[in-house]
Amino acid sequence: MSTDLILHNIAKFINLTGEEKTFFVSLLQEKSLKRKEFLLEDGEICKYSAFTISGVLRGFTVDHNGFEHVLSFAPEGWWMADMYSLISQKPGTLNIEAIEKTELLLLSKANQEILYQKVPKFERFFRIITENSLVSYQQRLMDNLSLTAEDRYNNFCKRYPTLINTLPKKDIATYIGVTPEFLSRMQSKLLKRK
Repeated sequence: MSTDLILHNIAKFINLTGEEKTFFVSLLQEKSLKRKEFLLEDGEICKYSAFTISGVLRGFTVDHNGFEHVLSFAPEGWWMADMYSLISQKPGTLNIEAIEKTELLLLSKANQEILYQKVPKFERFFRIITENSLVSYQQRLMDNLSLTAEDRYNNFCKRYPTLINTLPKKDIATYIGVTPEFLSRMQSKLLKRK
């Protein structure tokens, strides 16, 4: 199991001893997803926080008309979970799907609680990433309410620079709240300006 990336991610926020690293790694599970395979589907209870080692996850919901709405992506080095379901242990509405072949490390809710007991500094780590996630979602909501589609696209490019040329256009379009056709026209217009 390759744990360098996840340990590097954690080291940005907390310092661990060798023993703490070993204990943390012992609580992780490896998971491989094929393209279009789900980690979590609407109506299921989220039992894991997922860390992307390689590949990309997308978190989306489907409205009553059958339209998908992408809420977030988790490329290499990012965490993803249905936070409502994970914390409440109630069925969620978020679908988490691999956009391409994806390798994950999973930390179960139960193991996360054990981790908090044995290595309390992990509470700080998960508090920080939860706060960062909350700030990001709030900013995204404000952007969707107040920015133009072009500005939302530019913000997407800043947030996910490695995904601009790899994600399907339909996923980028639903993330910024436009149709794929509108996104193509907007991208063409932006290219002509350069």
